[in-house]
Amino acid sequence: MNQALVMGCLRNQKALIAMIITQFIYAGMSVLSKAAISSGMKPSIFVSYRQAIATLSLAPFAFFFQRKSAPPLTFYMLFKIFTVSSCGMSLSLNLYYGALNYASATFATALTNTIPAMVFILALCLRIERLGISEYHGMAKVFGTVLAFSGSMALTFYKGPALYSGSKKDHIIIISRSYTQEEWIKGSILLLAANLTWSMWLIMQGPLIKQYPAKLRLTTLQCGFCCITSTIYGAAVERNLSSWKLGWDVHLLSIAYSGILVTGITFTLQVWVVEKKGPVYTAIFSPLALIVTAIFSALFLDETLHWGSILGGALLVAGLYSFLWGKSRETTQIGNQQTLLLPSKPQVPLECIITSESPHHVDK
Repeated sequence: MNQALVMGCLRNQKALIAMIITQFIYAGMSVLSKAAISSGMKPSIFVSYRQAIATLSLAPFAFFFQRKSAPPLTFYMLFKIFTVSSCGMSLSLNLYYGALNYASATFATALTNTIPAMVFILALCLRIERLGISEYHGMAKVFGTVLAFSGSMALTFYKGPALYSGSKKDHIIIISRSYTQEEWIKGSILLLAANLTWSMWLIMQGPLIKQYPAKLRLTTLQCGFCCITSTIYGAAVERNLSSWKLGWDVHLLSIAYSGILVTGITFTLQVWVVEKKGPVYTAIFSPLALIVTAIFSALFLDETLHWGSILGGALLVAGLYSFLWGKSRETTQIGNQQTLLLPSKPQVPLECIITSESPHHVDK
């Protein structure tokens, strides 16, 4: 009976379990990526191999599952997908992994929580998002945005005393290196630039998905183009062939992990959870990856945890939740208004009307 009760609880909490697994996978990616970059792997080479494995992992599913439903791929659409991938995904990933030379894995993970605020500001500038400052949900979004950027500034310019200093013994991976203030600021600038370009990429996904709704094929194509552009860039800046060789070490492990687990499993899990619970539910779990990354980094990378990181991370998480709460309330209000405006015999399904009001809902 107890076993049946446990199994029943697990079935009812599938979305919760899926998101927890997803955040642990993301935390593992942050730690392994930091280990690979810090041990000498060039960021452009890392991105090239990662996206190559991601493309190979997704391609069979994209071909078989969307063979009949995918719209025809014209040269114009292919060029548009290539442009979006190059300007968004390729640039963002190369900036992010380049920043890992100057910042810790925990710091990099913390700053990714500024992405919702950046998307919000860009959407305001492009007039695909409304502010509604006179309403409580609008004030919550503004307050959350201010908190998020305050947290990012605290992370950048204030380290504070050490909260935890790891011992070098019994670590699986040891990367003991302190960063100067100049390196810390340089890493922050690169990370914020990476987040900004990723936010722009997210914004561009809305109209792109409308024109080419085969999401799995679209993701596969963008990963493939990202691999091509990163390889060209990597070959231009790193002409030593020995740098491209892979051995049975942390380089190969991090690439395989990021390409298969992160792109393959987390993509599938997040799409499923978004369909079941909505995009806000998936975003709520983002701070869990920050906590797990901080623990893993202290245990396996010998990273020192500072009070400044705690303060900045707390502000970022508070800002994220304030923004998500405001966005959730706004979406609910729009849905209620659309329900009241519907005729007695609606010709369009309600979910289509609500979705058309929120073109910015694109999951990372």
